[in-house]
Amino acid sequence: MKFLVVGLGNPGSEYANTRHNIGFDILDLLVKNAEAFFSSQRYGDVANFKVRGKQAVFLKPNTYMNLSGKAVNYWMQQEHIPLENVLVLTDDIALPPGTIRIRLKGSDGGHNGLKSINEVLNTTNYARLRFGVGNDFLKGQQADYVLSKWPAEQQEMIQKKIELATEAGQRTLAGHHRTGSKLPPSRAPGLRPGGNARQVGRVGPSQPRAEQWAGP
Repeated sequence: MKFLVVGLGNPGSEYANTRHNIGFDILDLLVKNAEAFFSSQRYGDVANFKVRGKQAVFLKPNTYMNLSGKAVNYWMQQEHIPLENVLVLTDDIALPPGTIRIRLKGSDGGHNGLKSINEVLNTTNYARLRFGVGNDFLKGQQADYVLSKWPAEQQEMIQKKIELATEAGQRTLAGHHRTGSKLPPSRAPGLRPGGNARQVGRVGPSQPRAEQWAGP
């Protein structure tokens, strides 16, 4: 059984380390920790290796965010990977910075990458790890906000949360067979298992609770 893990982002140095490229950042760390490498292939950069015994394909689409679905669909077909074995890593303005949530399905929430995937696959029933980037922007400034780099005062915290997100992704894949055909909730350190909504952690004492698992 093979899995497809997709980090959403935009190619090019001008987008590196921006909020919108957090999917790339998580995937980069996953591949680095495995001492593996990306190779430039059709529709993106691709790496192949096992995660806790599970063979997986790791994809960073080079189609730009709005055409992410084209790359996801191609590699699902190319590697014969079923929808239930797909995990998408994405930024989410609806969550506070650093909040991590894993869902088995859901709307695109206004995210163009998820919108493209939903349209091409004609479904919203695939797992996604959503990484909060916050919404501290004025009306009409969303694009500038998500395409901006993290402020200096948040960078250390975000790096720690990226490390937590990689662990959450690995444990999600590793636990696949224990719950059947769907990707299960993660059991990464600091993530509470069980129930319908789980706390990952807090950005600060004034931040609302961060949910890790909300179910279908």
